[in-house]
Amino acid sequence: MSFISRGFTRRRQVPEELAGRVPPGQYVESGFPVLTAGPTPRVEPSDWKLSIDGMVGSAREWTWDEFHALEQETIPCDIHCVTKWSKLGTSFGGVSVDKLLEGIDPHGAFTMAHSYGGYTTNVAMADLTGGKAWVVTSHEGEPLPREHGGPARLLVPHLYFWKSAKWIAGLRVMDHDEPGFWEVNGYHNRGDPWKEERYWTD
Repeated sequence: MSFISRGFTRRRQVPEELAGRVPPGQYVESGFPVLTAGPTPRVEPSDWKLSIDGMVGSAREWTWDEFHALEQETIPCDIHCVTKWSKLGTSFGGVSVDKLLEGIDPHGAFTMAHSYGGYTTNVAMADLTGGKAWVVTSHEGEPLPREHGGPARLLVPHLYFWKSAKWIAGLRVMDHDEPGFWEVNGYHNRGDPWKEERYWTD
């Protein structure tokens, strides 16, 4: 079964004043479409845990309360879905991956993001650090809805949005790159929207 969606066929014009914020082949979406493969898992905050393990000096796990005791940030951003919609000027709230990695001493240049529900996606460490990625639990000041990855999702806004893994459960640090669920099913290994890295063939 293929999970690839190649988006809508009808082209939509991007307003000229927004052209510098919208990658090639995208259109501006005012809503927040829900796209997923398979059932939406139900994870209660009281049961949620986030782990970082693998090739690290010291593995770490946080409960919901421990996670929210960390320094929280508001992240204004634009997001771009591989199915060609872009949502501009939205915001999320959560904790920087840089903060989560403090004291963990990662030894690998690659990670695999694991989600409740079984999905995985690979993200290079360089795309998660340097103020580029967060684990978020709120959207527009409200708890992150379950259909959008709540109680927590990864947020990597400079890559296509499938890399911002919904229902995040952990990051495994690795010394090699390997494709996750979405990449095995045809999506690009990295997913840079400005290069239109949508599928294997791009």
